[in-house]
Amino acid sequence: MDSGTHFVMGIALGGLALADPVVASHPMTFAAVMAGTIIGQQAPDIDTVLKLRNNAIYIRHHRGITHSIPAVLIWPLLITGVLALVLPSSDIFHVWLWTQLAVFLHVFVDIFNAYGTQALRPFSKKWVALAVINTFDPFIFGIHCLGILLWIFGADPVVTFSIMYFIIVLYYILRFSLQKAVKSAVHREIKDEEFVIVAPTMKFFQWKVAAKSKTHFYVGRSYRRTVNIYDKFKIEPIPKTALVTAALKDPNIDAFLSFSPIHRWEIAEIENGLSELRLIDLRYRSNDHYPFVAVAHLDQDLNIVNSYTGWIFSEEKLMKKLQIGAGNE
Repeated sequence: MDSGTHFVMGIALGGLALADPVVASHPMTFAAVMAGTIIGQQAPDIDTVLKLRNNAIYIRHHRGITHSIPAVLIWPLLITGVLALVLPSSDIFHVWLWTQLAVFLHVFVDIFNAYGTQALRPFSKKWVALAVINTFDPFIFGIHCLGILLWIFGADPVVTFSIMYFIIVLYYILRFSLQKAVKSAVHREIKDEEFVIVAPTMKFFQWKVAAKSKTHFYVGRSYRRTVNIYDKFKIEPIPKTALVTAALKDPNIDAFLSFSPIHRWEIAEIENGLSELRLIDLRYRSNDHYPFVAVAHLDQDLNIVNSYTGWIFSEEKLMKKLQIGAGNE
């Protein structure tokens, strides 16, 4: 989920913690628990700072080790340790307990996004992505804000947030049902599909669709049970040339391939005697454009001149990124 949703979730969990008699009867413990749930809901996303280095490292590691099983256990201990120093009279066990719940729920809800997490590390580096909830879901964010407002105006936080989370569980079940219906509709539309990704959008009934058959890639949108295919690309294996071999060693290209399960490629000769390998993720079609790409430029000696991976919405911006990155972006 996005940082804003994790923030309101942290507040809601702090309010729900008042169901704990120790927290409810001890103001200092309640303050520490509220701080712990808010910080615990943000801590796993500290890997966002990797963007300051480059996109390749960020793509490879975001929601990786910081969302792993060891991290889910370590974050609460670190946060509780700091809070124990700041608020020494608080009940440390109960602060840890609610902080642990906050960290666990952060990683757990991220699993339901299309991006997913490597939540099974160190046992598996597989990305777990159930893709039923958009990274920012207006309903989930909105119902948290409503619950917090009701609490501010005097509603019982335990009752309010208990009802809220019950409604959210029903909402998740409904989203799974909708996703299943869309997948069935895709199968009816593309009868020989072998692999399909159905990803949520911010619109409740609208889903992104990317599918693969033995011969083609299909990209479209689904509204309710109607699937519209916008693009169809013949599957062409990437050629095993010296140019491609050299390009695949580039960190940006490598990071893209580790992240994108369904993509196509383009090879072109460009100005100044350079060659370009471009990989295009087919999951994120937007306004007739595919913004998530990886690009590498190579000279005649097959040296990487510059490269980039990330979100680009125009060729002009891509060229600027390549010039700025000069192979290090």
